[in-house]
Amino acid sequence: MKPLSFIIITYNRPEDMLALAKNITLLDHATDLLEEVIVVNNASTADYSSVESFMLSQEHIPFRYIHSAENLGVAKGRNYALQQGKAPVIIMLDDDSELQHKDSLVKLLQEFDLNNTERPKAIISFKVLYFETLEMQVNALPHKKFEEYKNKAFFQTYYYAGGAHAIKREAIEKAGLYPEDFFYGMEEYDLSYRILEAGYSIVYSDKIVMLHKESPLGRTTKREKLRMMWVNKTKVSWRYLPKKYFYSTAMMWSLEYLKKSGIDFSGFIKGWKQVSEIPSTEKKYTVSNDTLNYLRNVDARLWY
Repeated sequence: MKPLSFIIITYNRPEDMLALAKNITLLDHATDLLEEVIVVNNASTADYSSVESFMLSQEHIPFRYIHSAENLGVAKGRNYALQQGKAPVIIMLDDDSELQHKDSLVKLLQEFDLNNTERPKAIISFKVLYFETLEMQVNALPHKKFEEYKNKAFFQTYYYAGGAHAIKREAIEKAGLYPEDFFYGMEEYDLSYRILEAGYSIVYSDKIVMLHKESPLGRTTKREKLRMMWVNKTKVSWRYLPKKYFYSTAMMWSLEYLKKSGIDFSGFIKGWKQVSEIPSTEKKYTVSNDTLNYLRNVDARLWY
């Protein structure tokens, strides 16, 4: 078996997906290292015929194009794709991205092999730059203290960039898949805590660089998605952290919702109703002291 696979969930971006597919074929040793390249069309309404044709023409690259009959959402879509593959290391990229350097696959395997952490590495989060400007994408650096960590070449952390990382399959098999009740947002945090509890570490490395075609201004988050993020982040805090973090997360994110939604009281009330049901509907498993110590050592932000 070859060591690597790609997983890309694509949403209405055929031109970007075609560019990414071409980018993958040009990577050093792609033929030797890639077991599969799994692309899941998440019920897109766009025309992907050019993408399909290109993939079929690349006999030396093991592309697999799967069309989902429904929009599975992020977490369920990733789970579906994960269960289609078998390579021991999975690279997950956004469909509007490319890898900057041709030796990215080689550098990734070398980074996993380095014995520079006490815990075995489960996830490597990549450096993310904007495609047009090559400026660092702030919200893709996997640490909330951006100014302190932005120039570090490598560090251990507590979450990762969902569309710019590689993960070991063995870690998923031990920790479990993504939470399928999270249609959008915060699924990385849920899996991160379980992976840390399983005894692994999560790291950032600037040796692998993803170029993201998202505008530096970002995408406007719809109110419904913003509410999902609030509720899901609060669920994660309830499931894995001491109760004080559940209460602080619920409160701080509710204020964030009001601010970013333009004071949408209807969504605010709906969100609080969902949050209030969490203690009675969600199982609680507070992570071990060992995991809490790891989180404190990497300066994790736990309050919200």
